[in-house]
Amino acid sequence: MSAMDGNGNLIEMEDVAVHFPVARGIVGTLRRAPRQTVRAVDGVDLAIGDRETLGLVGESGSGKTTLARTLVRIYEPTAGQIRLKGRALASYPRLGGDGLCRRIQMVFQDPYSSLNPRMRVGEIVEEPLIIHRLGSASERRTRVAELFDLVGLEHDHLRRYPHEFSGGQRQRIGIARALALNPAFVIADEAVSALDVSIQAQVVRLLMELRARLALTFLFIAHDLRLVQHICNRVAVMYLGRIVEIAETDTLFSSAAHPYTRALLSAVPVLDPDAPRRRIELDSASFDRDAPLREIASGHSAAI
Repeated sequence: MSAMDGNGNLIEMEDVAVHFPVARGIVGTLRRAPRQTVRAVDGVDLAIGDRETLGLVGESGSGKTTLARTLVRIYEPTAGQIRLKGRALASYPRLGGDGLCRRIQMVFQDPYSSLNPRMRVGEIVEEPLIIHRLGSASERRTRVAELFDLVGLEHDHLRRYPHEFSGGQRQRIGIARALALNPAFVIADEAVSALDVSIQAQVVRLLMELRARLALTFLFIAHDLRLVQHICNRVAVMYLGRIVEIAETDTLFSSAAHPYTRALLSAVPVLDPDAPRRRIELDSASFDRDAPLREIASGHSAAI
């Protein structure tokens, strides 16, 4: 890893929390019941190294997407600190030459709803350049054509609408849009889960080629643990808003320490139908949900 802020980290999160208020309804309002909150993210400490691909896994509702959307400031943290290149994320302007959008971009899960159906796909990819006032009209058209080349789409696709493309092609368009501003950090939030298995492999291969070619840092959020094992340098496991384990990928898959991680791994399908399997049922009473993350071996931390 190359040095970014002196310790090789591009992103650093310290005790980050994102809480959402729960509507009380008419009965709660009349009774003056205390307002409740959902702790979607609840005290996350996490660092992502420059040019690293970090996998983030956990069940639906564990807080993965909320954490990702906080990194792009769709949500603001309730507490804690997030730094990009050693500088507080909140201090970056959203637009302009040093804007956050030019540093961090996101590829969304659903390629069918993340593209504006009323815009031609060339316009969709050009839109970030227009918003940030980058280049003349001809320079922007040249840049969009370059991006289409980069993600393996034809130039004659530029004037088509999203509904004219397959799911895999739409996701390539989403990737081109994310790369338009030359970001350093890309968040792929379940970016292949809505695609057919055969198409998933093509899109993942493209993402890994782009990582190497453009020296990108990735946060790769996924349910498919085998896919995470194949492409990620390290893996962080999230449970009920907290990181409960993080380690190098090989270490996590061979020596998982947290009961939740072991339960997740026990559900991964195996190729050999005759191989012995023992599905581990998670017993939440067997561990302390609020236990702090601590190092149990070099580069391996768990909340146990």
